[in-house]
Amino acid sequence: MNIHACKESRPAMKKALMELLCKKSVQVAPSPIFTLASGRKSDFYINCKPTALDPWGMFLIGHLVLEELKTAGVRGVGGLTFGADPVAMATAFASGLNNIPIQAFSIRKEQKDHGVIRWVEGDMHPGDRVAIIDDVATTGGSTIKAIDRARQTGLEVCKVVVLVDREEGGMDNIRKEVGDAVAVLTRTELMACFSQIHSGA
Repeated sequence: MNIHACKESRPAMKKALMELLCKKSVQVAPSPIFTLASGRKSDFYINCKPTALDPWGMFLIGHLVLEELKTAGVRGVGGLTFGADPVAMATAFASGLNNIPIQAFSIRKEQKDHGVIRWVEGDMHPGDRVAIIDDVATTGGSTIKAIDRARQTGLEVCKVVVLVDREEGGMDNIRKEVGDAVAVLTRTELMACFSQIHSGA
């Protein structure tokens, strides 16, 4: 599927992104052999970076996340480095292409110890309305940390967009902090796509 076929169709873009994630980012095992950031074991592992750093993946991710932000009235989009960075940059680029400019920003894991000491890198100012984004939600811990640090900087967090919800309670935890929180894709959707691709259907 090419850019022109996808450009005006959210379902087509979503399908194309699922297929790309299944080829580049998803691994499935017969037993729980993957250790997650939480320390838990799982039979499902997803590393979104190979897809988010792919030019076609950037196009799809940027436009799908932008679609979720069109009515949010945000000036910026970002999250905890490094997982959120490619998603934020893709979204900012897509916003420029579509004449709805949204700034990208990045939240440090540790504060700088020199120069201007701050959590948030980017052209953001106290009072700005922002969306926090993340690539994957498992427990929601990294997303919540990003929300907290954005608020410490004086930003108004009004929306959260996660690329993939692993459906393990993370989105519920995030919604306790920010009510308007959505996922572009779910583990269930990806597993269905993965099964279809690998069954040859």
